[in-house]
Amino acid sequence: MTNFNILILDAAQRSALAVTRSLGQHHNLHITTAEAAPAALAGKSRYSNEYLCCPSAEHQPQAFIDWISRLQSERQFDLVLPVTEITSQLILMNQDKLALPTAFADYPVVMQLADKHRLMQLADSLQVPTPKWRFYSSLGALNQQEIQYPCVIKPALSRLYLDDHWQATTVGIIRDEDSLQRYLQKNPYLQTTGFMLQEFIPGHGAGVFCLYNRGQPITFFAHKRLREKPPQGGVSVLSESQTVDPTLQSLAEKLLTSAHWHGVAMVEFRISPEGTPYLMEINTRFWGSLQLSIDSGINFPWLLVAQTLQLPHEIPGSYKVGQRLRWLLGDFDSLYLYWKSSESLLKKIKRSLDFLWPGFFTTRYEINRWSDLKPALFELKQYLAALRGH
Repeated sequence: MTNFNILILDAAQRSALAVTRSLGQHHNLHITTAEAAPAALAGKSRYSNEYLCCPSAEHQPQAFIDWISRLQSERQFDLVLPVTEITSQLILMNQDKLALPTAFADYPVVMQLADKHRLMQLADSLQVPTPKWRFYSSLGALNQQEIQYPCVIKPALSRLYLDDHWQATTVGIIRDEDSLQRYLQKNPYLQTTGFMLQEFIPGHGAGVFCLYNRGQPITFFAHKRLREKPPQGGVSVLSESQTVDPTLQSLAEKLLTSAHWHGVAMVEFRISPEGTPYLMEINTRFWGSLQLSIDSGINFPWLLVAQTLQLPHEIPGSYKVGQRLRWLLGDFDSLYLYWKSSESLLKKIKRSLDFLWPGFFTTRYEINRWSDLKPALFELKQYLAALRGH
């Protein structure tokens, strides 16, 4: 059997750990993990055959490009898998120089979806529902007297490439002029970069997770967030698989097929109280709760690698609904933040009981796995060190 060398970048990410565990169980795949740190979460997994410390793609982009170029000339990886937006976009924008084997669409296709302004234009042309929006090339083009509150201010790009580093941007919910001024003071990059003002849509979020092959849909998955950190909305710490909503799948397909998408993607919607879905954004990479789809029966990392390397594989016709995934330390942080909030004592006690009983027969733990304990011990050590630092 032919052996393949796989490089998994961004090894500090929980999604990178899920990819490592997924692929490392296939004995014909030799897994190398890498991160800009002496040690990292995925690198501690028993399924990581080798760990490399690399320059930071975020803070030393050119050094990272030089490093991975040298590494590829020495190792000849059959596939390179970044799991963050920064690393994947940096590699794609330098593909003429690098010529790395990746499982992504070309850079222009990725940016058609990752640029939120261009995505809104595409959605409107396809009659996919979007919040009412208006684009401004920079802050100087904004007439603050025209703003209708509440609204959402959303930079076109989640990350801005500034040659020698990347600048993270933030989305803000603007409720009045004071909150607008506070947001603008904290985000001076809007002086020179494009952004949108969007209608605020009350309701809840919903996502569709997809795998595509050269413009053709392969499989879909969905879950709902049960708890988040921070509690009012953020990173999922307890999630549960659910059936894909046919309407959301249809809208996601319309967008991704039109863009001739290739690889994995997460299409995010906001569902209004009336039940209308509005497109929010598309993440053109693996997502944070990736392990849940694997536990439920849709092994996205393996399917992506198998279709890319043309290895024998089967597409599951269904998956387990009601499977839960818990990020234990994240859930603990969420509980702590809930107790610090202004919620009633009764609600705080109920939340604590829910924390103690997450559903033992349907819940698996994202990091803590008896078959692969070192990542959990590493995470706990980092967590305690951070607490001591505070």
